[in-house]
Amino acid sequence: MNKQIIQARIDTLRKTLVAQDLTAIIIPSADPHLSEYLPEYWQTRQWLSGFTGSVGTLVVTADFAGLWTDSRYWVHAAEQLEGTGITLEKLAPGQPNHIDWLADHLQEGDSVAVDGNVLSIAEQDRLLNAFDANDITLITERDVLTSVWTDRPALPNAKLYAHDEQFLAQSATSKLAAVRAGMAKVGATHHLLSSLDDIAWLTNLRGADVDYNPVFLAHMLIDTDSATLFVDTDKVSEDIAQSLKDSGITLADYSAVQDALSVLTPEDLLLLDPSKVAVGTLSKMADDVGFVEQMAPSTLLKSVKSDSDIDHVREAMRQDGAALAEFFSEFEQRLAAGERLSELDVDSMLIEVRSRQPHYVSPSFPTIAGFNENGALPHYRATPEKFSYLDVAEGEGGLLLIDSGAQYQNGTTDITRVVGIGQVTAEHKRDFTTVLKAHIALARAHFPDGIASPLIDAICRAPLWQAQMDYGHGTGHGVGYFLNVHEGPQVIAYSASTPKERAMKVGMISSNEPGLYREGKWGIRIENLVVNTPVPSPTETEFGQFLHFETITYCPIDTRLIEPSLLDQTEIDWLNDYHSQVYAELNDRVEGAALEWLTERTKAI
Repeated sequence: MNKQIIQARIDTLRKTLVAQDLTAIIIPSADPHLSEYLPEYWQTRQWLSGFTGSVGTLVVTADFAGLWTDSRYWVHAAEQLEGTGITLEKLAPGQPNHIDWLADHLQEGDSVAVDGNVLSIAEQDRLLNAFDANDITLITERDVLTSVWTDRPALPNAKLYAHDEQFLAQSATSKLAAVRAGMAKVGATHHLLSSLDDIAWLTNLRGADVDYNPVFLAHMLIDTDSATLFVDTDKVSEDIAQSLKDSGITLADYSAVQDALSVLTPEDLLLLDPSKVAVGTLSKMADDVGFVEQMAPSTLLKSVKSDSDIDHVREAMRQDGAALAEFFSEFEQRLAAGERLSELDVDSMLIEVRSRQPHYVSPSFPTIAGFNENGALPHYRATPEKFSYLDVAEGEGGLLLIDSGAQYQNGTTDITRVVGIGQVTAEHKRDFTTVLKAHIALARAHFPDGIASPLIDAICRAPLWQAQMDYGHGTGHGVGYFLNVHEGPQVIAYSASTPKERAMKVGMISSNEPGLYREGKWGIRIENLVVNTPVPSPTETEFGQFLHFETITYCPIDTRLIEPSLLDQTEIDWLNDYHSQVYAELNDRVEGAALEWLTERTKAI
C-alpha cells in the first residue's frame, strides 16, 4: 500500500474528527458479528492503516495515530506501518492497551468515537469503566467513517446452501430445542445470536460471505416457541426458505433485527453473549429490558461433536492426509529436479491437491508458507507483492514452515509441518526436536474430565521451558465441524482466563501446536488436531474420569529434522506409533510417487 495514500486517509479522518468535535476515534478489527475474518465492507482498520493482519486496533487523535497488535504481528506490522505516521504499539503483559493509553492521554471532557455496529457490549463496558473516572465521553451512535471511506465495498451477497444431510447428526429442530433448554435454565424469554458460526450450526446452513469460514451474515432471535433469522432474503432460495419454515424458523430482512428487539418489554429477559453482540444491534431496544449475559448455549453445544461428527472428521482428515502426501511428494520431486519454487507455489499446490478430494469447499484460512525468517512470523502470509523463493546457497540450508487447512463438508482441517531445504544444521534439528518433544508431551497427556483448558498448556510448554525456550501464541484452539477453524470455548493457553465454559469435555476437537521462533532466522511449529476421548481401560476410577487426546491428523512429521539423541524412548515410541497409524490410514489412498513418499517418511526411527 502506498504510504502517501495511508497518510491522506488519516488526514481526512482527522479533519472529520474536528468537524464533528471529537477528540479521538477507535477503529477495531470487527464487524457486527465480532468475526475473526471480515467481509471487505468491514475491513475499516485495514483500509485506514494498510496493516493486513487479522488482529489490531487503530486509535487516531489530532496528533497521534497508533495501532495495537500482539506479538504474532509485530514484525509484519512494523514493516507495513513504516512511513505512514502510524505508531506500532505492542500488546504485551505490563504494557498499556489502547484503552489504557486513551484514559492516560485524554483530558476531562474529551470525547471518543467508535462505531457501535462493530463494538461488543463487553468492550463497551471496558471503555466506560476506564473513561467514566476521567469524565471522558464515549460516543457510539455516529458513523464517522462514511464520509472518509466513500468507495466502500458492498456487503457480500452469496447464496445460502444446506450442509450436506449425510454429514448431519442433528436436525435444526433438535438443536433449537437444546438451545431453548439452555434458555430455560436461566429464565430467558428471548435469546439473540449474532455470531455467524453459531447461526450456521443452529440452522444447518452454510454460506460464503466470509473468506475461509462457510458462514453468512445474519442475526437470529429465538423465543420460547418461535425463531427468526434476519438475513438478506435475496440470498435464500425457495428450498432453503422451506427447510427453515419446516424447522420453525421464519425469515426477516437482515436490517430488521433492531426493530424486532424494540418490541421487547420489561417483562422479557434477553439472553446474549456480551462478547458476540454489538452495541449497535441493540440501539432501538428499551433501556428497561433485562439481560442475561453469558456464553450462548449453542457455543457450548457445537463444541462437543457427536460420535458420527467425529467419524466424519476422521474421514476428512484421511482425505486431507492423502492430499498432503501428493503435495509433499511432488514438492520434493520438483525441488530435487532443480526447479525454483516460491512460498506462493506452496499455496497454489496445496489448493490444487486438496480440491481433488471429495467434499472439498475451500481453504480454511490463508496458507502460511514461510521460508527461513518469514517462518518466524507466526501469521505470515506471502503475497504477489512480497514473497520469498526457496533458495539456499551451496552447502547451506533452511526451514520452510507450512500451516494450512481446508474446509470439507465432512470436516475442517488445520495442520502445520516444517520442511528442510538444503543442508539443515544441528541447531535446526535441536530446535525442531525440542518443539516435537513439546508436541508429544501434550499428545500423550492425561487430564481430568472438565479441567479448564488453559491449565493444560504448561504440560506442552514444559520441554521448551526446560530448555529456556518459549513461544508467544497459544498452544491450542477449538476447531469447528465444517465451520470456523478457530472455535471456542476451549483454548489451550496459560494466559487465558478459566471460566467454567472452558472446561474440557469428551468430543471437543482442538489443535496441538507448540512452536519456536527465532526472529530473522526461522520458525518451527508442529500442529495436529486432537479429539478429547476418555482414557481407555483406566487403571484408577476413584478419582473421577480422565481424558486423553486422540490424534486425528494423518501426515508424517519429517524425521530428517530430528536429533534422536534428544528424545527418550517413550517419545520415540509415540512417534513410531503415530507414523505407523498414518501409514495404515493412508497407504490405500495414494499410489505411485505419493505412496513411495509416504512409505519412506513413515519409517520407524
